[in-house]
Amino acid sequence: MTGQHEALSAWESFCDDLKSAGRLLLRPTTPQGEIDQVTGARALSRNIALALQFELENNDPLYPELLHYFDPIRKQGGDNTDAIYVGAPVNGQDTYVIHGDRGTARYFAITVLEDGATPWGGKVVGSLLGKDLSVDDDGSFRVTLSPEAQPGNWIRTSPGTYRVTIRQFFGNWSAERPMHARIDRLGADPLLPPPVPDAERLSRGLAAAARWVDVSLNYWADMLDRWQVQPHVFLSYRELDHNAIDATPGGEPLICYWKVKRGEVLLVRVRPPAGYWWGVEFGNYYWETMDYRYRLCSTNCDHAVIEDDGELIVVVSHEDPGLPNWLDPSGYEEGYITFRWIGTDHYPRPDCHLIATSELPAALPPAVKRISREARSAQLIDRRTGILQRFGN
Repeated sequence: MTGQHEALSAWESFCDDLKSAGRLLLRPTTPQGEIDQVTGARALSRNIALALQFELENNDPLYPELLHYFDPIRKQGGDNTDAIYVGAPVNGQDTYVIHGDRGTARYFAITVLEDGATPWGGKVVGSLLGKDLSVDDDGSFRVTLSPEAQPGNWIRTSPGTYRVTIRQFFGNWSAERPMHARIDRLGADPLLPPPVPDAERLSRGLAAAARWVDVSLNYWADMLDRWQVQPHVFLSYRELDHNAIDATPGGEPLICYWKVKRGEVLLVRVRPPAGYWWGVEFGNYYWETMDYRYRLCSTNCDHAVIEDDGELIVVVSHEDPGLPNWLDPSGYEEGYITFRWIGTDHYPRPDCHLIATSELPAALPPAVKRISREARSAQLIDRRTGILQRFGN
């Protein structure tokens, strides 16, 4: 009965620890509206699966698998409407090979990082961008991760290495294909499977998972609070925080905290620079994107409608403004907007103006581009088609 007692004790401790994570809802900076409180509780529940994946199920660098981090219903930390993130645990002693079909995502990057002060790790050990990746004519690729130099695509690992992350950012959601690949540790003996579960590993993994839920969601809330005190101003991570974090290589995200009540409109204007990818992400206080399957809550370099003079006009409003680049607040009255500029020679800071809805027509250029109800419907249909193309079923 000892095993039964230890397993039950580990489970009960896990449940108790998860209860304490609910303090997230009581923070003085957490919005107190019903939708915000419900969303906070949902964010806690959504991240249990992610925590278990990281801390219990796929946490052994001797048996790594490339698994998805986020999807349309599992989100945190600015999960990026245009992206697929996959990753695996690795160490700095062994040699690993990632190989398969590269796919056709507009932006592609492999990043090796060390453990660190953030829930997603710390110092970036090395990166390999898609533009620097050698890919065969049939789309296949092979990348080696190891402490010693290797021919071909290679990223050097360090003694503190603990994870590899692969980012794919999509421009044309319906036309671009995601990567299909695997990771293998060289020298692994196929006759030696992973250890069977035992009470010690279960207890350690569940405790770490509960901790991760609490720490990670509060980490991102702490971060967003830095933007919350100065709403409608776009600032980068580097302007507000000096922690080493696994930031997107080759680009610079600019973020603002938005607050828009009914009867108000946030007008965001910028001239996108030349580059191979940029996107606009939109989400709630918990740094989750809105439901991008069914709502117009993002745009990017392929989907955005640009004015004839090169300006991008984005509008946050609770009612459809009849403009092509609408960000639907989805019932929320505050949250975040991120502009991600990738591969550009500069990172323009968008201008924000909060105005009454009645003032919007006068604030727009006379020849501003508009959208019909039929075209809006087509936008939304195309979004879900693109999500199914990206994530499958």
